[in-house]
Amino acid sequence: MGKKKKQQIRAQFRKNRSVRARRTDWTREFEQHGFEQQDPAKEERISGKGELTRQRTVCGTAAEEGEEPGLGIHLDVDSHCCRPGRVLCVQGLNSTVEAEDGTLYQCATRRLLKTLSTDQRHVVAVGDRVAFRVVENSDARTREGLIERVEPRHGSICRTSRGRQHVLVANVDQVLIITSAAEPRIKPNLIDRLLITAEKSGVRPVVCINKCDLIEPAGLAPLVGTYSQMGYDVLLVSAVTGFGLDRLRRRLTDRQSVVTGQSGVGKSSLLNRIDPSLDLRISAVSADTQKGRHTTTNARLIRLCCGGYVVDTPGIRQFELWDVIPEEVAGYFRDLHPYVNLCRFPDCTHTHEEDCAIKDAVADGRLDERRYESYCHLFTGDLA
Repeated sequence: MGKKKKQQIRAQFRKNRSVRARRTDWTREFEQHGFEQQDPAKEERISGKGELTRQRTVCGTAAEEGEEPGLGIHLDVDSHCCRPGRVLCVQGLNSTVEAEDGTLYQCATRRLLKTLSTDQRHVVAVGDRVAFRVVENSDARTREGLIERVEPRHGSICRTSRGRQHVLVANVDQVLIITSAAEPRIKPNLIDRLLITAEKSGVRPVVCINKCDLIEPAGLAPLVGTYSQMGYDVLLVSAVTGFGLDRLRRRLTDRQSVVTGQSGVGKSSLLNRIDPSLDLRISAVSADTQKGRHTTTNARLIRLCCGGYVVDTPGIRQFELWDVIPEEVAGYFRDLHPYVNLCRFPDCTHTHEEDCAIKDAVADGRLDERRYESYCHLFTGDLA
């Protein structure tokens, strides 16, 4: 397959790309230089071009059909000056990038990338494959670089944050949804949201229930049975006793994974048991609130000794779906999807209509009532 042809693309930029439309430094300029040598403006021209425009022509290739919506363009870079790398961690304005030889660089992001008009909260995310340029400096111990381009993504886990897209991690092929049987209590509705995100992104989901040593495992049978019947992998594990860790280790070996879930469920504890050399920080659950304490503050891409990579993410208290409209929700529920076309009305919302196949299946016990309530909550509440 030949290389993509370079194009000149008209790109949209944010407002802070252009200078102020109204000058506010007249006093400072008068005190420093005065106005004696400055000729007054003879005319004023207003047009769609120049300093006031929010568009600019850049060299690159447009995103192809089927790619994940991101920046929309892939900027051209000098292949002789740039090297490929992968983002391991993002902290503020700097990103830790691992080169192909394993060397770590502290990289800033090119201003052209940061000012492109996009729905993304941050233009660079953990797991991104990037092209970066090494910045030479006097201190040989500090390796610095500049991210010039973000490569096309696949398998991104996203949520909505203040109306914008927050990419938690990119370029993964499976997501481990970690929850706990107790301390804190299990949240099936959060599992459903993460399953929808995985289905939308084409990432394989694995439901992992930790702290099984705190309760009688038979009490989890209804929940485990519901997800297993839909074809999801469900693992029962315990970071304390080591139960089920061998199965979990096999799921992580030689894969690109991300572990996510609410605070205090034991994400970092499980990774420490899988690979003791990681030595990730952990803390106990609050005895008063039964909630975690956010020990992990930044998502980090970690290389495992058994092969593959895993991303340890901060605990999630709230997960709002990104780019999902109410009419799409039923299609992402594996158990509800077979009944959608059996309803009397083609635009049935499955909430109040008569002759609804999904409501009839719930009444007959063929569908789980809790899963249907979770669907209704998403359809009429969060996504309305």
